Amino acid sequence: MSQPFRTLRLLVRLTLAQQLVLLALLPATVATLGAIAVLTRQHLANVTELMRANAQTVALQVATVAQPQIQRMDRRALQHSAESGSSQPHVQQVQIWSEDGEILANSETPDRKPAEGLQVVAPIVAEDGMHAGKVMVEINLDAVRVARQSVWINVVLVLGASLVGVGLAGWWAARRISAPIRALGEAVDQLGAGENAQVALEGTAEVRRLQHGFNLAARALTESRSQLESRITEATAELESKNRQLEVASQAKTRLLAAASHDLRQPLHALTLFSDGLANGETDPVRLQRIGHIRECVDSLDRLFSELLNLSQLDAGVLQPQWTDFALDHLFDEISRNFRAVAEQQNLRLVVRKTELWVRCDYVMLSRILNNLVSNSLRHTTEGGVLIGARRRGRAIRIDVLDTGIGIAPKHQSRVFEEFYQVEPNGRQGRGARGMGLGLATVQRLAALLNTRVDLSSLPGKGTCVRVLVRAAEPVPAQALPAALPAGGIAIDEAPSLHGVRVLVIDDERTILEGLQVVLSNWGAEVLIAQTRSEALALADTWERPPDLVLSDLLLQGGDNGLDVLAALERHPHGIGEETGRLLVTGETKPDRLREVASAGVAVLYKPVSPRMLRQAIHAQLSAIRQAVL
Repeated sequence: MSQPFRTLRLLVRLTLAQQLVLLALLPATVATLGAIAVLTRQHLANVTELMRANAQTVALQVATVAQPQIQRMDRRALQHSAESGSSQPHVQQVQIWSEDGEILANSETPDRKPAEGLQVVAPIVAEDGMHAGKVMVEINLDAVRVARQSVWINVVLVLGASLVGVGLAGWWAARRISAPIRALGEAVDQLGAGENAQVALEGTAEVRRLQHGFNLAARALTESRSQLESRITEATAELESKNRQLEVASQAKTRLLAAASHDLRQPLHALTLFSDGLANGETDPVRLQRIGHIRECVDSLDRLFSELLNLSQLDAGVLQPQWTDFALDHLFDEISRNFRAVAEQQNLRLVVRKTELWVRCDYVMLSRILNNLVSNSLRHTTEGGVLIGARRRGRAIRIDVLDTGIGIAPKHQSRVFEEFYQVEPNGRQGRGARGMGLGLATVQRLAALLNTRVDLSSLPGKGTCVRVLVRAAEPVPAQALPAALPAGGIAIDEAPSLHGVRVLVIDDERTILEGLQVVLSNWGAEVLIAQTRSEALALADTWERPPDLVLSDLLLQGGDNGLDVLAALERHPHGIGEETGRLLVTGETKPDRLREVASAGVAVLYKPVSPRMLRQAIHAQLSAIRQAVL
C-alpha cells in the first residue's frame, strides 16, 4: 500500500476533535514557517551587508593612511598601518598591494579561518588622482553565524509558541464543535440499546437544528417502540393462551385415548383368550373358519391398539435405545416370518434379500420401525410385492423397503409422517379403514431416538421406497439376539408345554380370569385365580409352594394395582421370592402409568395379548429364572 493511502487511513481513524485540531495546526504551521523564513533571510542579509559596510570602512581608512606611505615605499609604516587595520573588530586580515599587485604589507589575526571571511578591496588614490595601490580587508563572518543561530533559536521558540497557541485555540474550537456531535452519538447508542434518549440544544445554529431533529426522531421512535412492544406483549399473551388451550386439548386427547383404549382393551383381551379356547380341540371346518374370522378381526383391532400404545410409550419417554451389535439378517428373517403369510394371503410377493451386514442399533426399535414400514407397504400394495434389502454406505448401512403399491402424491409426502394423517387409495387425504395413521409417525419418532432419519420417495401409481440409515458394525462371533418380550412385531419360536407349571392369575375382570384359566389349562399349567389383593394373600396362606409365575393385571379394584400386590406377596411369610416369575398385563396407555411400569423393572404385556404372545412371554420368564438359579 502506498504512503498516501496509509496517511489517509491514519487520518480517517482520528476523532473529529483531533481532525479539527490538525486542520487548524497545518495551515498555521505552514504560514508561520513561511513568515519566519522571509524574515530570517532579510535579517541575515542585513547583518551580512552591515559586515560588508564595516569592512569597506576599515579598507578606506587604511587606504587613506597608506597613501603617503606607499609613495615613499615605507614598508615599515605600511605594515604598521595594516596591523592597525587588522586590530579593528571582526577584521581577520589586511593586505596592502602595490599597483602591480605586489603585497607590500600583510597583517592577519592568529585565529584567521581562510576561505571563511568576506573580502573587500579599496583603491589607494594618489594626490594626482592616479591609483597607487589597493587595500584588501577580510572580515570574519562569525557574527553572521551567531546571528543565524540566534535566529533559529528564536524561530523554534516562536514556532512552538504559535503552535501551542493555535493548538489550544483549535482544541477549544474542536471540543466546542465535536461535543454536541459526540453527545448525539451517545444518544444514538442509547436508542440502539432500547433506552429513551434526548440531547440538550447547544452549539451553533446548524448543530442545534440537528439536535432538534434528532429529539423529534427519538421521540417518534420511542413511541413506535412502545406500540410495538405493546403489540408483541398482546400477541405473546394471545399465543400463550392458545398454547395453554392446545395443551389442555392435548391432555384431554391423551386422557380420552388412554381411557378409551383401556376400556376397550379389557373385553378385547377376553375375546382373544376365548377365541383361542374355542379353537382348542375343534374339528368342524365351518366352526374353525368362523373362529378364524373372529381371530382376524381381533388381530385387526390389536394392530390399531398397538399403534396407540407405541405412540403413548414415546410420549411417556419410557423408550430408551439399548445399543447392541447384531446381524441384520436375523432381523430380516424375523420380518419374513412375520409377514410372509400376510403377503401370500394378498397374492403379493415378499422378497427379503440375504445380507451379511451387521449394525449397531436397538434391536427392538429397529424391528418396530421395519415392521411398521413393511406392514404399511403391504397394506397399500394391490399387485406386485414388497422388497427389503440393505447395502453399505460408508460407515452406515442403508435399509430399503420398496413396494409396487399405489404410491404417494408429492403434496402428501411431507405429511405422511404426521400423527393421524392418512392418504386414501384414491390419493386423497382422509381416514382409511385399515389403520389410524400412526404407523409412520411412530417410525419417525423411533428414528429420532436412534439418532437417524427416514427418507421417503414415491411415484403415484408406481410405488414407494423408504430408506432407513443405521450405524454399521463389525461382524462378531455368533451370539444370542437381545432378549425382549414379543411386542411390536418381534417373532419368537413357539414355546414348549407348560405342564407342571403353577401360575397365579390376578385380574378384577371375571371374564378375563375365565379366559386365562381356559388358555393356561389347555397348555398344561396349574392355574390359581384371584380378583383382589386379599384373595391373592389368602391363597398364599394355604398353598404348599409358591407359584412359578404370577400373572397380574396392573389396575385392580379399589384403586389397587398389580405392582402393590406383587410387593405384598413378596412380604408374605409364604409368599413369592426370586424363584417366582412376575408378569404384568395392562391396557393402560397413560404416559404416567407407562413411566411407573417402566421404572418397576417388571416385564409387561399390553392388552389385547394373543395366546401365542402370552405363551412366549411366560416361557421367557421361566427360562430367565432357571438361568438365574443355575
